[in-house]
Amino acid sequence: MFTEQSYPRDRLSFDGPRPARVGLVALATDLTSEADHARLLVRPGLELFVSRIANANPVTPDNLRAMAPRLSAATDLLLPGAEIDAVIFSCTSASVLIGDGPVEAAIHAARPEAAAITPPKAAVSGFHALGVTRISMLTPYTFEVSRPMAAYFERNGLAVDRLTALELDDDIVMAQLSSEAIVEAAEAAITPDAEALFISCTAVRSVAVIDRIEAAIGRPVVTSNQAAAWACLEALGLPGGTRAAGRLMRGETHKAAALEEPLP
Repeated sequence: MFTEQSYPRDRLSFDGPRPARVGLVALATDLTSEADHARLLVRPGLELFVSRIANANPVTPDNLRAMAPRLSAATDLLLPGAEIDAVIFSCTSASVLIGDGPVEAAIHAARPEAAAITPPKAAVSGFHALGVTRISMLTPYTFEVSRPMAAYFERNGLAVDRLTALELDDDIVMAQLSSEAIVEAAEAAITPDAEALFISCTAVRSVAVIDRIEAAIGRPVVTSNQAAAWACLEALGLPGGTRAAGRLMRGETHKAAALEEPLP
């Protein structure tokens, strides 16, 4: 038989100032985003929390747009009752096809206090910070999904010299691309006149090879997860840290990014 006692609440102590909190809304099929953001973001004073949003293969414009009505509910699952400082929607192609504005509105409907971050908007801001105006693009998608992305970058002040698409339509398969395949495709994607390379897709394991590709092509490389992590740190006023990947996250930029400026 046990006895019961109440412990005096005035004798309890609680942690001091809370760490910064980042929420990541990843696709249900995403094998990559959590590990990339854990590598790029997590440190003393910053914590990462993850929610999942239902999505469907194949990766088509219709299937990507179909996530829009579920985004607020997925965001609301991030630490209910606790504050979040930034929320990343970890899908580049869906952010383009749904639109930055609707994605941000859906995040803010659940988390009005958080900075809302999308990979394509973060990449545009990153290129502006690097002083880049002309890029080449590498995507794992079909051209049906890739062309709207090239148009998005051009609407936002970046000339696209070449769009290279691997023409895959399965999110799981995209995550299985080898490091060698990514590096070789990146080297083939860059044009002589491009000032930088963008590698799209949060599922592609490109973060680990950014430095290899930059060394091979002699120009900056911006990827979806790297850009989103960089934009998140910028919004929180934090540096890239010792695990920074690529020139962007190491702060080798020509001018400050204007993350608050709305994109069309």
